[in-house]
Amino acid sequence: QVQLVESGGGLVQAGGSLRLSCVASGSIFSINVMGWYRQAPGKQRELVAAVTSGGITNYASSVTGRFTISSISRANAKKTVSLQMDDLQPADTAVYYCSAVVRPRDYWGQGAQVTVSS
Repeated sequence: QVQLVESGGGLVQAGGSLRLSCVASGSIFSINVMGWYRQAPGKQRELVAAVTSGGITNYASSVTGRFTISSISRANAKKTVSLQMDDLQPADTAVYYCSAVVRPRDYWGQGAQVTVSS
C-alpha cells in the first residue's frame, strides 16, 4: 500500500512558476515509477512527467524544457516527488495528479488545481 499526499498548485499568470509536491508513504521501496498527470476539463488524463526508481525521467513534449521532475527518498520512510513548473501557459491549466506505480497497481493523489491566466 502507498499513500500519496499532494501540495502546491494555485493561480498564476502566464509566464509564472509553480511547484507541486507529492509525499508518498507506506511501501515506498516497492515503487517502480512516480509521476504527474493532468486532466483539463473535457479532456483525457495525460502524462506530464515521470521518474523511475533508477532516476530516469520522461516528459510530455508539451512541457519539455519548462517543467522539471525530481524525487527524494527521506530517512523517515517517505518519498517526495516534486514538479517545478516554469513559464506556465494557459494551456497548462488542469487538475494535476500525483501517481505511483507498484506493479501491477497504480496509486493516485487527490489532485491539485493549477490555473494559469492569460
